[in-house]
Amino acid sequence: MAQPAMSVTPYWELTFDADGDVDGRERDRLLAEVTKRGVRDLIVFAHGWNNDRSGATALCSRFFAPVPELAAQAKIGYVGVIWPSMRFCDEPIPDFPKSVVAMEAEAAPAPALDKDTRHALLETFPGRATVVDQIARMLDQRPENELEEFGRLVRLLVELVPGGPQPLFAADTLAEGVPQSEPVLFTGDTAALCDEFAQALAAVRSGDDTEGFSLPNPWDGAKELLRQATYYAMKRRAGTVGERGLGRVVGQLAASAPAVRVHLVGHSFGGRLVSFALRGLPEGVHTVKSVTLLQGAFSHYAFAARLPFDAHAGGVLQGQQNRVDGPLVCCYSHFDAALGTIYPLASRMADDAQGVVEGATEGFGIGEMLGAKWGAMGHDGVQAVPGTRAYKLADALVSTLPTSGCVNIDAAAVVKSGGPPAGAHSDIVHRELAQVVLAAGRIR
Repeated sequence: MAQPAMSVTPYWELTFDADGDVDGRERDRLLAEVTKRGVRDLIVFAHGWNNDRSGATALCSRFFAPVPELAAQAKIGYVGVIWPSMRFCDEPIPDFPKSVVAMEAEAAPAPALDKDTRHALLETFPGRATVVDQIARMLDQRPENELEEFGRLVRLLVELVPGGPQPLFAADTLAEGVPQSEPVLFTGDTAALCDEFAQALAAVRSGDDTEGFSLPNPWDGAKELLRQATYYAMKRRAGTVGERGLGRVVGQLAASAPAVRVHLVGHSFGGRLVSFALRGLPEGVHTVKSVTLLQGAFSHYAFAARLPFDAHAGGVLQGQQNRVDGPLVCCYSHFDAALGTIYPLASRMADDAQGVVEGATEGFGIGEMLGAKWGAMGHDGVQAVPGTRAYKLADALVSTLPTSGCVNIDAAAVVKSGGPPAGAHSDIVHRELAQVVLAAGRIR
């Protein structure tokens, strides 16, 4: 039976904690029932940032909704991967009801924390209530010469308990086999970082109105610093849950139901999660028949054996696309402001940004000014992987997609709605993208 408010059946959920440990009862239910329900193709969807289970389930339901009609003869089962992530409440999701906070943010972006985001931070970082209260107070009061203290509190909020697995899963690239170091986001001058974010946000919001652009107060970027630090923590979790959690469950599923074809789909950090699941697959498992990344929030070089700007470095997932018995498809859109502007800025924090914002206000996106080195999957697709095929969405929908390797699909024709700061990052609930998943997996 379909769960309440779920558009498809049979549907299961797999819930993981921040260290990748799965809810055993949910896992066992899936393993016991998937064959009994006659499932041949199992579509596994991992959300990006959501504040609660109901929001994640609603996204799964909306995304899955067109599938039964598109593949009426197929024997499909559905899984929603639920993991502890969060979304700032001033970021609306296109086609979903807007919160009061999101509507207020569109009218007049506020630097302070709303109560819903404060609650989400408390849920996502348990035991840090005092820190969250102090951060909220500082964002509200904006005390002069106190940005360094604000930065200290942000770092304290997202720091990990020593000895846990998550630090191993933060890197997107490796230099001589060694993960990238802790970002300057956590080690640099907070006032300078906030100033960069403030200017970037001002450039995004001013659009083509260069005459109206002026240098903002660094405190205008403080909330963005908090947002990016929080999302960096989500990035670590996504890798952890993927490799230590979902990858293992897919392996167990292959052992108990070897005829079931698995199709991994991930949005935003969920794309990173399902990609790391490939690295967690037990040796000899070949049941993953496709992977589809929707606005993936991780480096576009993650699958590269060598980086174009450093012959001694490569992607942390190099070669993992070969674990898929089918294609790895990356859907991207230049309308994704979260990945086209703020992501590369946060990724590049250690380098000199001279001229970046000035160039952006003259008609160039900040991502373009920073260069390809800092780009994200969801902004321009998989990069530096030989043999990668590229399609426009309309062409992909009438073509036979490759049966292996990486495939980039420019989905800007549909992934285009959403205001600042995220742009179209969450605009993924489209029939056409469901068609891409079916085409990638050859689900008929």
